[in-house]
Amino acid sequence: MVEEDRMKQISDQLEIQKLLTRYCTAIDTKQYDMLDSVFTPDAVIDYTSAGGPRGPFPEVKEWLKTVLAIFPMTQHVVGNFDITIDGYTANSRCTFFNPMGLGREDGTLQMFFVGGYYNDKLTRTSEGWRISERVEEGSWNYGDFPAQK
Repeated sequence: MVEEDRMKQISDQLEIQKLLTRYCTAIDTKQYDMLDSVFTPDAVIDYTSAGGPRGPFPEVKEWLKTVLAIFPMTQHVVGNFDITIDGYTANSRCTFFNPMGLGREDGTLQMFFVGGYYNDKLTRTSEGWRISERVEEGSWNYGDFPAQK
């Protein structure tokens, strides 16, 4: 591999890692419009392993706004990035760890923890890398899922 190609590969890897982190920031700060810079407009997202929907990005974005509204605290962490780049497309698999807190009447948080993998297909666009397909693969939960009010 030529040095210039190697540098482009490293740059792409770092851009994709930053994109995956931006997803976490958007969710945890409840800035859901930031997700428009994470996913392609026609992306398909599959959260069925977590009891969520599989569908087009705009519909899943609205679902996220609704379902996460009950949690005053979430903290998504991603790592162990396994990214394969092939020109204008890429595949990524990374682990996620997600503590979630539901506010109690006494001011404390009822905690629930989730772990698993994000399996993504990505596309290089004129605005940078974007996720075109995401499949969440839940691996484990710890704690009782808070009852919906």
